[in-house]
Amino acid sequence: MHVLHVEDDDRTADFVAKGLAEAGHRTERARDGDEGLYLAREGGYDVLIVDRMLPKLDGLALVQRLREAGDRTPVLVLSALGEVDDRVEGLRAGGDDYLVKPFAFSELLARLEALVRRGDSEAPVTHLSVGDLQLDLLSRRVQRAGRLIELQPREFRLLEYLMRHAGQVVTRTMLLEKVWDYTFDPQTNVIDVHVSRLRGKIDKGFDRALLHTVRGAGYVLRADAP
Repeated sequence: MHVLHVEDDDRTADFVAKGLAEAGHRTERARDGDEGLYLAREGGYDVLIVDRMLPKLDGLALVQRLREAGDRTPVLVLSALGEVDDRVEGLRAGGDDYLVKPFAFSELLARLEALVRRGDSEAPVTHLSVGDLQLDLLSRRVQRAGRLIELQPREFRLLEYLMRHAGQVVTRTMLLEKVWDYTFDPQTNVIDVHVSRLRGKIDKGFDRALLHTVRGAGYVLRADAP
C-alpha cells in the first residue's frame, strides 16, 4: 500500500510510519491540512489516514473537499473524539472508516487493508462529468449539453486530466508532466496553445464557460461561476 498520513503529532506519525514500513508499506506524511489536501490531490495513494484536528485545515474539511472534487480514495479518519456523534460526523463528511485514539497498530493495519480491498473491488471510473460536459472513457466521446465535441487525442487527454481534477487549480508544470510526460520547460507555450484550442471547443457557443485561466497559477475546470 501507498499511504498518505495527514498528522500533526510527531509521535503518532512516527509510530504509524514505523509499523507500516515493517509491514512492507510506503508512507508519506503531511503535517497540516493544507499540505495534506495538496498531496492528496496529486494522487497515487491507495488510502489516506487523516487526523481530525489539524492545523490550517480541519481533517473533516479536507475530506469533504476531496469528495466534492470527485476523489474517491479511501479515507480512515483518526481522532481522539470518540463519541457516537463524532464518529457519525466523520463518516458523513466522507470518511470510509473512523478509528479512535489511542489505537492498536494491528487494528489500524487491518482497517487499512480492508479499505484498500473494498476500493479494489469497486468498478473503475468510465465516465466523467463537470456540469453539462460529459466524457466517456470507453467510447472516448465528449459531449456538452448533448452536442458532440470532436477532440484530438492530446486534447482528449488534457480534458480528461482537467475533469479528473475539476475544481482544482492545475498548473502548467502538472499538465506537462501528466499529459505530455515532459519535465518543466518554462519557455514552452504548448500548454497555452492546447488549452486555447480546447476552450474553443468546449466553451464556444455555450452560455457559461467551464475552463478558466487562473492568472499566475494555471487553469481550472469548474461548473460554477468563477
